[in-house]
Amino acid sequence: MKCPCGNERDFSSCCEIIHHDLSKAETAEKLMRARYTAFVLGNIDFLYHTFHPTTRRYQTKKEIESWAKQNKWMQLEILNSTYSTVEFKAYYLDQHFDVQVHHEKSKFKQVQHIWYYAEGMLIN
Repeated sequence: MKCPCGNERDFSSCCEIIHHDLSKAETAEKLMRARYTAFVLGNIDFLYHTFHPTTRRYQTKKEIESWAKQNKWMQLEILNSTYSTVEFKAYYLDQHFDVQVHHEKSKFKQVQHIWYYAEGMLIN
């Protein structure tokens, strides 16, 4: 299966590796791609555990699962990537089958060489 993150590789040699071992996300962008893929596949535990430890307590698996499963994720477009930020557009169909675009600039932080999602700013 081709990886949903938009790379031309198979899932098994791309995001699946990161889903099994978070330390394999060597950059903020790789973690972002793996998080998008987790939304596509409904990998809620991965999404929850990739929130930065200081913000994780504000997240619930139930809310993450609801957002992930109420939409049909179609495509990830990386617009800009720096050392610790990723600007992206995630295209999806909402529950009414209307095309929506989630445009965000995300910030990531490392803890002991492991990347975590810290926060995101929606862009209109």
